[in-house]
Amino acid sequence: MRKPITLPECNNEKVPAAEHPFYHSVDIQTRFSDFDMLGHLNNAAYLQFMDLAKVRYFEAVTGKPLEMDGIATVIVNINVSFFSPTFFGEEVGVVTACVKISQHSFVLEQRVVNRSTGDVKCVATVVMAGFDPKTSQGVELEADWVNALSRYESGM
Repeated sequence: MRKPITLPECNNEKVPAAEHPFYHSVDIQTRFSDFDMLGHLNNAAYLQFMDLAKVRYFEAVTGKPLEMDGIATVIVNINVSFFSPTFFGEEVGVVTACVKISQHSFVLEQRVVNRSTGDVKCVATVVMAGFDPKTSQGVELEADWVNALSRYESGM
């Protein structure tokens, strides 16, 4: 059994408490070009960091490298709430959890967090749906995929 990731407690009362454990985390390397002239991380960089975390999460769930021709899901909705700016030199990571699974879609929660202080920079809800690139139509998620997500999120 894997243990959930333990992060320092976030002291920002505006950040909603996580309702699910996180079993996956990716440390992020920021670059000078990720920051604006005020020294804040640009909001587009957060989405890039969360995309990288999704790839690493899917690799952990399936136990194998992600292949472009094996992608059978698409993002259909992303909502990001920002709570605290990230400044140059901060060490941040992204934690990811699948918080809901159905036959056609699943929902990820991703948080960009200062690894040292626990300060939550943003919380994203990402809805992904089954997709057939050959027909450009929505499809049911493959049973193996649903089972792998369920198993991973149970800590197995």
